Amino acid sequence: MTDPWEAQREVLGAFIKEQRKRANLSLRQLAELTSLSNPYLSQVERGLHQPSVRVLKALSGALNVSAETLLAQAGLIDAMVPSEATGDEAAGSAERAIPGTEEAILADPRLGNEQKAALIAVYRSMLAPQNSAIANGTTQDG
Repeated sequence: MTDPWEAQREVLGAFIKEQRKRANLSLRQLAELTSLSNPYLSQVERGLHQPSVRVLKALSGALNVSAETLLAQAGLIDAMVPSEATGDEAAGSAERAIPGTEEAILADPRLGNEQKAALIAVYRSMLAPQNSAIANGTTQDG
């Protein structure tokens, strides 16, 4: 059975790598921006190290991602649900269903750790634009 912290490190690493690529940064450039070593960042991206809160804060600034997002990806805090702040119960209950999807991915024995990390990273990246579109009153359907 896979250690849940190991899987969480892999998910976090895949997320950081995805954000770095979206920012069009090389590993070396990210290392310079964060004052971290290139080999260490490589190991974080591969899920071999659990970065400290200080490292996550440095990465959040360099990648233009909120520190809260990285802490949630690291499994150190629960992600805040925007709809709970507005009192929208229907959207809040839909948001609370999200961890079940991630748990199902993590529990699937047919998937390797890298596949699980990639699927969860893609799944999470798909949620943000959709939620923004719904909040703005626009959807792809028209």
